[in-house]
Amino acid sequence: PPSKRWFLFPFHLRPTSEATPPSLSAASPGELVWKMQTSAMDSLEIREQDLKEMGSLIQSHVVLEVSTQVQSLLDSLDSTTLDIAVTGESGAGKSTFINALRGLHDGDPGAACTGVIETTASPTLYQHPHLPNVRLWDLPGIGTPCFQAETYLHQTGFERYDFFIIVASERFRESHVKLARAVKAMGKRFYFVRSKADQDLRASQRRRPTYFQESRVLWEMKEDCIRQLQKQGLDSPKVFLISSFELHRYDFPLLQETLAEELEGHKRHVLLLSFPSVTAAAVQKKKNSLRKHIWKKALLACFVSALPGLPMHLNIPMLMKTLVSYRRNFGLDDASLGALALASSKTSSELKSQVCSTLGRDLSENAVHSILSQAACYGQIAARLVKNKVPLLDNLVAGGISFVAAYYLLHTALDSFAQDAQRVLEKAYGFEDDIQGSLCYPPDPGFLFD
Repeated sequence: PPSKRWFLFPFHLRPTSEATPPSLSAASPGELVWKMQTSAMDSLEIREQDLKEMGSLIQSHVVLEVSTQVQSLLDSLDSTTLDIAVTGESGAGKSTFINALRGLHDGDPGAACTGVIETTASPTLYQHPHLPNVRLWDLPGIGTPCFQAETYLHQTGFERYDFFIIVASERFRESHVKLARAVKAMGKRFYFVRSKADQDLRASQRRRPTYFQESRVLWEMKEDCIRQLQKQGLDSPKVFLISSFELHRYDFPLLQETLAEELEGHKRHVLLLSFPSVTAAAVQKKKNSLRKHIWKKALLACFVSALPGLPMHLNIPMLMKTLVSYRRNFGLDDASLGALALASSKTSSELKSQVCSTLGRDLSENAVHSILSQAACYGQIAARLVKNKVPLLDNLVAGGISFVAAYYLLHTALDSFAQDAQRVLEKAYGFEDDIQGSLCYPPDPGFLFD
């Protein structure tokens, strides 16, 4: 039989002839509350999996004990490390590739040095600017005549890396294959990146402008790489054509998808958050990964509100921190929008105009408090139903209401930010993806029903 689902059925908020909804772009918190009760959108559900996880976690009826458990789960997520080794010959574009993965341009503060002769004899660490536990390692070049793969791996500390990305700009050579075999023998995964695909396409077009077909040239480039590697005795190599200056094109989305599929648990989550979202599909994967952890944040907010004498608004600093991280993860902060504008030859104002959600445009404590209050006001029934699934909440009436309010806030903000991010990508790159929810209306509150 189909699994049981608990839904937040929204109020139906279609504009009627009796009233004209105000523009969201200039909506005040009061207007936002009104619009929440007068616009329409799809049903929002509290996932059955979330309720099951809460029920299995909460064995104790002592608030402090459960709060400590939930905080421990979140700390475990935040402390997860991801170490990515990037190696290849000098001049292959390793440093530019590392900068692109970190959302930086060559020459930005903290960016890896490019355009110089490689002299380093040891791995160079570059942390992700927003997720310091994501570490990219620029390894010394492998193109020397006396290259020994096993010695190289031990000298560079192979055991610390979660996987290896082997970069080449023209063709893969014997040294690349030796390294790949050694990496595999030590139980690590490796991926081949053929960099500078955009440069090779332009060169091919200049050589044969009449017969040039981009898709055909890309296919020939990849097949040539695979043949080179197979000729050296490597079976079924994974090759990705990349331009570090145009991550939304060629094989970078496929590389990102492949890496995520082959990582597990928290490391997969960290990878999805750290890589730039350059396609609508990547935005959705990031949203889905973040959504799995909403109940933990909401439950902590629930416990804060349940403590004697502490009002619900004390949740706001914690929830604001989460919302700020959501907005940054989707590239909606000013720095990320500025970097995307530079990469896409658009202005920052053009991209910012696509950020239509209220919290995307003005992430303020006042707006958050208004949404929480509205959700709590209509959350009495919902709180009782959640408490049936989570017995600890039976004696925490305020906490139960606060759980619904916090869950609703984070869930709908996540959806709104994802829609904003897709609109920004459409403006930046001209994608033709069907962007749902393109009208600038906020998500709606609702009730939980069995």
